Amino acid sequence: MSTTADPVAQGVNSPVVDVVAKTTTTVANAIAKTVAVISSTVSTSSTTGATSTIPTSSSSTPTTSTTFAYTPTPTPIQSTSPSLEDGAEKLSVKDLSQALQHFGIVDYLVFIAMLAVCAVIGFYFGFIEKKQKKQKLAGKDGGGAAGVEERRGSEALDYLVGGRQMKVFPVALSLVASFVSGISLLGTSTEIYVYGTQYAFILVTLAISGAISWYIFLPVFCNLQLTSTYEYFEMRFNKSVRLLGSAFFTGANLIWLPIVIYVPALAFNQVTGINIHVITPIVCLVCIFYTTAGGLKAVVWTDVIQTVIMIGAVIFVIIKGTLDVGGLGVVIQRNLDSGRFEWPEFTLDPKVRMSMLALMVGCVGHNSYQFGCNQMMTQRYMSLPGVKQMAHTSFIFIVGLILLFSLCLYNGLLLYATYYDCDPLTTKLAMAKDQLVPLLVVQSMSSFPGIAGMFVAGVFSAALSSLSTGMNSLSAVFLEDYIKPLAKKPLTEHQTGVTVRLCTVIIGIISVALVFVVERMSSHVLQLGIAIGSVVQGPLLGLFSMGLLCPSINSKSAITGSIFAFFFMGWLSISAQIAINSGEIHPEEKPVSVEGCDYEFDRSLLTPANATLHMGESASLSFAEQLYHISFMFYTVMGGTLSVIVGHLAGFIFGRNKPGDVEDDLLSPCIRRFHKSKYSSVNLNENSLRSSDEKP
Repeated sequence: MSTTADPVAQGVNSPVVDVVAKTTTTVANAIAKTVAVISSTVSTSSTTGATSTIPTSSSSTPTTSTTFAYTPTPTPIQSTSPSLEDGAEKLSVKDLSQALQHFGIVDYLVFIAMLAVCAVIGFYFGFIEKKQKKQKLAGKDGGGAAGVEERRGSEALDYLVGGRQMKVFPVALSLVASFVSGISLLGTSTEIYVYGTQYAFILVTLAISGAISWYIFLPVFCNLQLTSTYEYFEMRFNKSVRLLGSAFFTGANLIWLPIVIYVPALAFNQVTGINIHVITPIVCLVCIFYTTAGGLKAVVWTDVIQTVIMIGAVIFVIIKGTLDVGGLGVVIQRNLDSGRFEWPEFTLDPKVRMSMLALMVGCVGHNSYQFGCNQMMTQRYMSLPGVKQMAHTSFIFIVGLILLFSLCLYNGLLLYATYYDCDPLTTKLAMAKDQLVPLLVVQSMSSFPGIAGMFVAGVFSAALSSLSTGMNSLSAVFLEDYIKPLAKKPLTEHQTGVTVRLCTVIIGIISVALVFVVERMSSHVLQLGIAIGSVVQGPLLGLFSMGLLCPSINSKSAITGSIFAFFFMGWLSISAQIAINSGEIHPEEKPVSVEGCDYEFDRSLLTPANATLHMGESASLSFAEQLYHISFMFYTVMGGTLSVIVGHLAGFIFGRNKPGDVEDDLLSPCIRRFHKSKYSSVNLNENSLRSSDEKP
């Protein structure tokens, strides 16, 4: 515990400690009340618990159970309704669903406490710390160290990159919180439940992607110390490429942020019954407030709090759920029996949804872009004072990601061990795939007041951290790439502050409004997020690759390649989404059973027509169908590769750069050694960064 607390303490000023301490005391009092309620609840759980949970099968369950799966060849499903005991009447699935929606007062208090802590942090950095800083600067002279302080304390730097004075550990936790949105927190567990453990090999790809991003992409951006990553495009190509890259990023986030908001709203709806369009604006309003008021500092420190809540909630659910099913051995055995433990398929067929090729090529490429080129990630690296701190942050970030994803992957195994004989998706107890984890929480935690609230707070924490990061990053892009270049005269400090905050509010409102669109999509959110985001992430990966790795490609060729890839990936993603919604694409799912269900549901859902959708053979697919049947894991890499190929081909029309036309410090270190430049190289070391900051 001390190993994680000390680095945080080193980066917090005493006022922050006071604010967080007061809030912690409030939460501690709520927890104390929770413990008192738990003690009284546990003593009576033996007589009352049966009516509020879904019993799992015991050892007396018959050995022959009805299972069904999506298989290439239609097979009839035999389902016999279990006989009712004399005088016993089963609950309907509707009644049971309503009974499980018991979000108590303590749960609401825990959830509200999380929002209150975030709002307090935003208020502190937006008003209290800002006032203290102004008073400090007012008492100093204009030269020497004060000049550096004033420059570092400028409105844009302070709001967007924390004055480049952030500490390693909180920034690393902020990176984890930003990357692991509610999409990952719920979607990863659902992926394992529905499709098996093939996706678990993402843990290997995370380490590989982290190494690629640090050695190929990040060194250039860290050396240049940019506020907006897309400033690089103007330095490497021209202003047109910069605006194109910024437009791609803006589009990607306006697609991604509504999905991020929608996922925790689903979880909240599962445990409370409150409509997602009621809770979404309320929670997002708090997020908009602390992001608008406190800037990057508030975003980072709320991310720290939210990461702790998120990890704590997942760990608690895993421990309690494992004990409920009978221990770790039962979890492993039930998943082994169902065939969920399996390696990714070793095949070169790109249409296989989760093959080893898809993970090692598609997933590595996608995450390399996210870690090394995404403005939301690089902006946090830019908030650190030097390259040494950036390297330490990158390492902690990757380790934290692997640990958190491991928890989510195990939670998927726990889901199946809990529902191995009564699939909630088939019975419609869970109306959407990504409501499985919340259902597990309300079922297993019904006797622990406050835990459901803690879990929902954890899921919303993951979403709010991603939302606040997205809004802050988009405001940086809007300011640096759209507003400043179009302004007739330089903005004053006051104008800059008002502008970035206004941008943050507008982005937040648009994101909330677009939740209505996401709700109409029927795809699993993990797949939906990657597939739709790749429309612009692929071309962006191609632009960065052409700039950093291909010195011969000029601006016209780069624009041609990225625009071609954008339209192609747009067609591919839309066609694939239509095919998924129509049932044309339906990957094989792992078998599930409803033999052990002790509540009534519509058994017409078990008809072969609904349970055995089959895909056409590869030989019967047209060329276009072959393309959009390719696994969604390849989408980002496909877009990037297509951009680079078309960019090189366009060089035959628009010409190529000469060997000395590109500065060495605009190229990746792995390319510099082979590149001859007429410009002197800028060494990537901490001293060069510090010396630039120390100039009077």
